[in-house]
Amino acid sequence: MATYSRLQKPVLVLNASYEPINVCAARRALILVLKGVAAAEEMSTLAVHSTRRTHNIPSVIRLLEYRRIPHQTRALSRKNILMRDRYTCQYCHRTLPSSELTLDHVVPRSRAGESAWENLVACCNPCNNRKGNRTPEEAGFKLAKPPSPFSLHTSRHLMRLLGKSDEQWRKYLFF
Repeated sequence: MATYSRLQKPVLVLNASYEPINVCAARRALILVLKGVAAAEEMSTLAVHSTRRTHNIPSVIRLLEYRRIPHQTRALSRKNILMRDRYTCQYCHRTLPSSELTLDHVVPRSRAGESAWENLVACCNPCNNRKGNRTPEEAGFKLAKPPSPFSLHTSRHLMRLLGKSDEQWRKYLFF
């Protein structure tokens, strides 16, 4: 596995109280541990090497000081919409890489449809082209699920989905 991809591996971030609060890239997790802001709770089998040292990559880190997490609101972005919709076209239900997905306005912008959580969905290019300037009903499409804002529930659900591939996360995610 290339060093770059090792440093992109997802790492579960726990608050000082052991409550799961985020997922970050291994690179960020290593920086937090090396700066003394976090401690590694679980280690993966992967490591990165510098000229003088080898650093094991953590799988789970815990912040050393408790951080109050305000009501989480996520920025409206392409990445967050794709994550919310699990990289799945909301019309044909195919899961695709992000490079093969676009964002679709459920109510088209030409019909005063806003760029908002409740009006944007992940969509593959063929479905987006077929839908065109129509509503899903007019195009004969049915949404997989109604679009909604990214919530704490969505965030925890994504952590659980990511955690299914990493056995070390399970005890922190309350499966």
